[in-house]
Amino acid sequence: MMHNDMHNDTHDDTEDDYKTAAERNAAAARSTWTSVVVNLALTALQISVGIFGKSQALIADGIHSLSDLVADFVVLFASHHSKKDADEDHPYGHQRFETAASLILGMLLLAVGIGMLWSAFRKLESPESVPQVHSIALWVAGSALISKELLFRYMLKIAQKVKSSMLVANAWHARSDAASSLVVALGIIGNLAGYPILDPIAALIVGFMVAKMGWEFSWEALHDLMDRAADDQEVQAIRQTLLETPGVIDVHDVHTRKMGDMIVVDAHIEVDATITVEAGHDIAVEARQRVMMRHRVLNLMTHIDPWKRPDRDHREQVSKP
Repeated sequence: MMHNDMHNDTHDDTEDDYKTAAERNAAAARSTWTSVVVNLALTALQISVGIFGKSQALIADGIHSLSDLVADFVVLFASHHSKKDADEDHPYGHQRFETAASLILGMLLLAVGIGMLWSAFRKLESPESVPQVHSIALWVAGSALISKELLFRYMLKIAQKVKSSMLVANAWHARSDAASSLVVALGIIGNLAGYPILDPIAALIVGFMVAKMGWEFSWEALHDLMDRAADDQEVQAIRQTLLETPGVIDVHDVHTRKMGDMIVVDAHIEVDATITVEAGHDIAVEARQRVMMRHRVLNLMTHIDPWKRPDRDHREQVSKP
């Protein structure tokens, strides 16, 4: 469910007032540094109180906050590098730093989650060794829950505003923390009520949640790095913009590939076969400008075809016997 929401949040409209790279990077820095401050405080509080209060679940939640802290610095690093202009070695720019950051963030979450699962399983193998938790652990878990939920809402609002999948991933990371803190609080309540085993069970659930989120982010980023196409709704919107360009009679073979949060497009546009090469070129230039103004398109490469005339690159392939 979180995965679907994450996907929808970055594509809630197809023809948007696209934010400049400077605005996107400023927003990324602002929300991420806020997250750094919150997670730094929570990590220190949760781990220290978890050790003092003998709560494995609270320690697991503190490690989760620590992974958030590392993830925040990955995001800051990626934001710094993705804003670099195109150069000879990277003619399309450096936007894929964002995708790579999402992949690293996902792998980090997956590793942390697996570590939590292993630790919780070890505790569950010897339930008689699980100590009673100190009540102060419950107050810290409650405070962490409120802090993380507020942080999630703040970060998601900024991520949606600038339409950055990397920032959305980091925001949902904060939401997974809020959910894990709720589980931790319930586990601590159960432990205090006389069921000690509920504390490591809560730690086990937190580990599973973290590992699941890590797998989803890693899988999504991996597909984007393999030139996955933009979603159908966005491709159709780009196709419609091309069709609305004066002089364009039809459009076919619209191919897209993700480049960070941007899209690279190749399209065949059909124009009147009797016009001059210069006129056809002008139509192609106009089509490119319209698409790049209205959509998150980094570059559009157009191929001009004569309308209703046979052309060599679309002749029917003769099937071999």
